[in-house]
Amino acid sequence: MSYTRRGILAHGLMASAASLCAWPTIAKQALGSAELTTLSDGSLTFPGSFIFGETPPQDLPQILSQFGVSPDALMPECNLALYRDGTRTVLFDVGAGPDFMPSAGKLIDSLDAVGLSVDNVTHVLFTHAHPDHIWGLLDDFDDLVFPDATYMMGRAEWDYWWNPNTVDTIGEARMTFAVGAKRRMEMIEDRIQLVDDGQEVLPGIAAVATPGHTPGHMAYELRNGSEAALVVGDSIGNHHVALARPDWLSGSDQHQDLAARTRMGLLNRVSAEQMAVVGFHLPSGGLGRIERTAGDSFRFVPEGA
Repeated sequence: MSYTRRGILAHGLMASAASLCAWPTIAKQALGSAELTTLSDGSLTFPGSFIFGETPPQDLPQILSQFGVSPDALMPECNLALYRDGTRTVLFDVGAGPDFMPSAGKLIDSLDAVGLSVDNVTHVLFTHAHPDHIWGLLDDFDDLVFPDATYMMGRAEWDYWWNPNTVDTIGEARMTFAVGAKRRMEMIEDRIQLVDDGQEVLPGIAAVATPGHTPGHMAYELRNGSEAALVVGDSIGNHHVALARPDWLSGSDQHQDLAARTRMGLLNRVSAEQMAVVGFHLPSGGLGRIERTAGDSFRFVPEGA
């Protein structure tokens, strides 16, 4: 499959008016004595080939028709998890900021909608360093949006994007991703805390390695009392083919075979444990549960559905 950032952005600009009018639901649920909320950063628009370029073309239409999804263009939501336990206000990823797509970069408005400002955020935990997850680190003046926050990222993810060889080996389509990630990471080099798989990074929050979408992609398990949730980032990237056929390869994943294995392991776990999940690109605010439907197929059930 071949795609370019220019092609992705062209689709985004053509659909920006429609996507700017759509404001995804902000979802929330209690997690023990804490509260888990999702905040919208808007949405993205890109060609269907970005996801479906590796899928069997004869089987794809039947799956997509069940969800009303076009094979030609996708407009996924961008949902960031916010966890408040009375002591800390923890934000997972920072969205796309002003420089990626005109339909994204709405996080500050969403914070305002729940009565928060950037000063209230005590910690930022990154799942990975793709543009829609880290470019929101800087504002229009290249200042940190969350200047007082403590930042955390998986060690393998940090090392990958920090490596000067990455920009030359990631491929032309993602070259700007590498440049943009490195520039933003340089702004927090003196305050980043690197975390490892299984580590309790904050009280009640543990890092869970979920590689494949990016080499060091990290999910985060939240536990408060008897309640638990998993912030999965892009390790479960959509609610249609990623769930109906998690074994299919996705063009959005940097290491496609590894991502498929990671995805299947996560789906088996969260469906068996009926653990709440927050998926960055899942619908209806991204918060809900995963149910097994048949064999190795699953479905996403939004919170409150």
